[in-house]
Amino acid sequence: MANNSLVVGGESLMRNVNYRVILVQVLIVIFLWINFLLITTFFMKDFFYTTMRYILFANTLVSDCLILIITNVLLIFTYFRLTMQMWFCLIFYLLSSLYTFVTPVTLTAMTLERYVAICMPLRHAELCSTRSALHCILLIHGLSLIPCVLILSIFFAFATQDIFYDSVCSVEMFILHSWQRHLRSAVSQFYFLIMCITIVFSYIKIMKVAKAASGENKKSTWKGLRTVILHAFQLLLCLIQLWCPLIEAAVLQINFMLYINVRYFNYITFYLAPRCMSPLIYGLRDDKDDKFFLALKYYALCGLYKNNSFHLTH
Repeated sequence: MANNSLVVGGESLMRNVNYRVILVQVLIVIFLWINFLLITTFFMKDFFYTTMRYILFANTLVSDCLILIITNVLLIFTYFRLTMQMWFCLIFYLLSSLYTFVTPVTLTAMTLERYVAICMPLRHAELCSTRSALHCILLIHGLSLIPCVLILSIFFAFATQDIFYDSVCSVEMFILHSWQRHLRSAVSQFYFLIMCITIVFSYIKIMKVAKAASGENKKSTWKGLRTVILHAFQLLLCLIQLWCPLIEAAVLQINFMLYINVRYFNYITFYLAPRCMSPLIYGLRDDKDDKFFLALKYYALCGLYKNNSFHLTH
């Protein structure tokens, strides 16, 4: 009788897990499709890929697509208990760690671009040129790579030959000692502290300009302020993502089923949700004067949508 109950419980858990994996696949396909549409729109008009604001936006889209694909591959490998060679797992870790930081660092750069556009309009063209945008993207990737290089350097310094075997790939494989986990958390918190300070500084400066502005300038300034607030919320979700492993480790000591539920909730809320917010902030805003929104609507409807202001700049 007990064995029958165990089998029934196991089958129920398997069905529950199956539903969850399928739901994740559906969400990822939807997010990737939206991002692909936005990236296609970005390359349709030279105005977009010559404007720093949209170049950085495209960088977040590419970063989000890559992190969605990488984490989904790792999820499927983990779910089906598929093993891979250590060197392939190393590549997955390198990419996932890099693009986990690229999105929030790019959000900070986008906030600074709005600060320059609103608070230093006369220098905006000079500071936010296409060349500056490309240099900024290189700097973003360089800064985002530092935590990963630090962790991997320590890993290879302490690793022994017997750990290089085929296994289920996991980020925790590269953490050999508990102090490494604390170091990784400290580096991440330092990064996000700097990002939060930058966003708060930009918010305060833009707020002062917004109060002093009038007419059309006031409208544009408040729109920029709203964008900064949305970036701050998106950055907050990314920050909470770094606390998830600590929370999950504590919950695992209490109850395994609770651990499964909490880990699934964290993945949906703090991994997938922040990756779909960039389209909501820039691409899918219902702003009749936003060129990107007009172009997106035009191409999404296969040219059926007509707008005079869009065609004049097309």
